[in-house]
Amino acid sequence: MNDRASIHHVELWLPDLDAHLPSWDWLFGELGWEPYQRWEGGRSWRAGDGSYVVIEESPDLDSGAYSRLHPGINHLAVTAARELIDHIVAAAPAHGWTVLFADRHPYAGGRDHYAAYLENDHGFEVEIVAS
Repeated sequence: MNDRASIHHVELWLPDLDAHLPSWDWLFGELGWEPYQRWEGGRSWRAGDGSYVVIEESPDLDSGAYSRLHPGINHLAVTAARELIDHIVAAAPAHGWTVLFADRHPYAGGRDHYAAYLENDHGFEVEIVAS
Protein backbone atom coordinates (compact mmCIF):
# COMPACT_ATOMS: atom_id res chain seq x y z
CA MET A 1 0.00 0.00 0.00
CA ASN A 2 1.32 3.43 -0.93
CA ASP A 3 0.55 5.68 2.02
CA ARG A 4 2.08 8.80 0.51
CA ALA A 5 -0.11 11.59 -0.71
CA SER A 6 0.46 13.39 -4.00
CA ILE A 7 -1.04 16.38 -5.75
CA HIS A 8 -4.17 15.51 -7.68
CA HIS A 9 -4.65 18.90 -9.34
CA VAL A 10 -4.12 22.62 -8.95
CA GLU A 11 -6.73 25.14 -10.02
CA LEU A 12 -5.87 28.71 -10.97
CA TRP A 13 -8.66 31.26 -11.25
CA LEU A 14 -8.07 33.91 -13.88
CA PRO A 15 -10.01 37.09 -14.62
CA ASP A 16 -10.02 36.66 -18.42
CA LEU A 17 -9.58 33.12 -19.80
CA ASP A 18 -9.27 34.27 -23.41
CA ALA A 19 -6.43 36.65 -22.57
CA HIS A 20 -4.58 34.07 -20.43
CA LEU A 21 -5.11 30.94 -22.51
CA PRO A 22 -2.40 31.41 -25.17
CA SER A 23 0.54 31.62 -22.74
CA TRP A 24 -0.64 28.70 -20.59
CA ASP A 25 -1.55 26.52 -23.58
CA TRP A 26 1.90 27.08 -25.08
CA LEU A 27 3.75 26.38 -21.81
CA PHE A 28 1.88 23.19 -20.93
CA GLY A 29 2.25 21.97 -24.51
CA GLU A 30 6.01 22.56 -24.38
CA LEU A 31 6.18 20.64 -21.09
CA GLY A 32 4.53 17.70 -22.87
CA TRP A 33 1.30 17.90 -20.92
CA GLU A 34 -1.84 16.83 -22.75
CA PRO A 35 -5.05 18.84 -22.96
CA TYR A 36 -7.35 17.10 -20.50
CA GLN A 37 -10.65 18.92 -19.99
CA ARG A 38 -12.32 21.77 -21.83
CA TRP A 39 -15.48 23.65 -20.90
CA GLU A 40 -16.92 27.13 -21.21
CA GLY A 41 -14.72 29.20 -18.94
CA GLY A 42 -11.96 26.66 -18.31
CA ARG A 43 -9.28 24.29 -19.53
CA SER A 44 -6.97 21.72 -17.98
CA TRP A 45 -3.76 19.92 -18.94
CA ARG A 46 -2.61 16.58 -17.56
CA ALA A 47 1.00 15.71 -16.71
CA GLY A 48 2.45 12.25 -17.27
CA ASP A 49 1.93 11.27 -13.62
CA GLY A 50 -1.82 11.92 -13.87
CA SER A 51 -1.84 15.20 -11.94
CA TYR A 52 -3.31 18.16 -13.77
CA VAL A 53 -3.61 21.93 -13.75
CA VAL A 54 -6.84 23.82 -14.35
CA ILE A 55 -7.17 27.42 -15.46
CA GLU A 56 -10.65 28.80 -15.07
CA GLU A 57 -12.55 32.04 -15.34
CA SER A 58 -14.95 31.22 -12.52
CA PRO A 59 -18.23 33.09 -12.12
CA ASP A 60 -17.43 33.10 -8.37
CA LEU A 61 -14.16 35.00 -8.88
CA ASP A 62 -13.73 38.03 -6.62
CA SER A 63 -13.08 41.23 -8.53
CA GLY A 64 -9.78 41.94 -6.71
CA ALA A 65 -6.64 42.11 -8.83
CA TYR A 66 -4.30 39.11 -8.83
CA SER A 67 -0.84 39.49 -7.33
CA ARG A 68 1.48 36.59 -6.56
CA LEU A 69 2.76 38.77 -3.73
CA HIS A 70 -0.58 38.66 -1.88
CA PRO A 71 -1.35 35.83 0.54
CA GLY A 72 -2.05 32.62 -1.35
CA ILE A 73 -0.12 30.57 -3.85
CA ASN A 74 2.95 32.41 -5.08
CA HIS A 75 3.83 30.19 -8.04
CA LEU A 76 3.46 26.80 -9.67
CA ALA A 77 6.60 24.62 -9.76
CA VAL A 78 7.06 21.71 -12.17
CA THR A 79 9.96 19.53 -13.29
CA ALA A 80 11.52 19.04 -16.72
CA ALA A 81 14.80 17.98 -18.29
CA ARG A 82 17.51 20.65 -18.55
CA GLU A 83 17.36 20.61 -22.34
CA LEU A 84 13.62 21.26 -22.24
CA ILE A 85 14.09 24.08 -19.73
CA ASP A 86 16.63 25.71 -22.06
CA HIS A 87 14.29 25.31 -25.04
CA ILE A 88 11.35 26.83 -23.14
CA VAL A 89 13.43 29.77 -21.89
CA ALA A 90 14.60 30.55 -25.44
CA ALA A 91 11.05 30.53 -26.82
CA ALA A 92 9.22 31.97 -23.80
CA PRO A 93 9.29 35.69 -24.72
CA ALA A 94 7.41 35.03 -27.97
CA HIS A 95 4.64 33.41 -25.93
CA GLY A 96 4.07 36.00 -23.20
CA TRP A 97 6.61 34.75 -20.63
CA THR A 98 9.69 36.55 -19.30
CA VAL A 99 12.56 35.09 -17.31
CA LEU A 100 12.66 36.33 -13.74
CA PHE A 101 16.08 36.79 -12.12
CA ALA A 102 17.64 36.69 -15.60
CA ASP A 103 20.99 37.86 -14.26
CA ARG A 104 21.22 34.65 -12.18
CA HIS A 105 19.50 32.23 -14.58
CA PRO A 106 19.60 29.19 -14.50
CA TYR A 107 20.91 29.14 -10.92
CA ALA A 108 18.67 31.81 -9.36
CA GLY A 109 17.60 29.28 -6.74
CA GLY A 110 21.17 28.42 -5.80
CA ARG A 111 24.18 26.80 -7.39
CA ASP A 112 22.70 23.29 -7.11
CA HIS A 113 19.22 24.29 -8.31
CA TYR A 114 18.98 24.46 -12.12
CA ALA A 115 15.64 26.09 -12.90
CA ALA A 116 13.81 28.68 -14.94
CA TYR A 117 11.59 31.18 -13.18
CA LEU A 118 9.05 32.49 -15.68
CA GLU A 119 6.37 35.14 -15.29
CA ASN A 120 3.62 35.66 -17.84
CA ASP A 121 2.15 38.97 -18.95
CA HIS A 122 -0.55 38.63 -16.26
CA GLY A 123 1.83 38.20 -13.32
CA PHE A 124 1.63 34.43 -12.83
CA GLU A 125 4.93 32.68 -12.07
CA VAL A 126 5.98 29.17 -13.02
CA GLU A 127 9.24 27.62 -11.84
CA ILE A 128 10.57 24.80 -14.02
CA VAL A 129 13.10 22.76 -12.05
CA ALA A 130 15.56 20.34 -13.65
CA SER A 131 14.56 16.77 -12.93
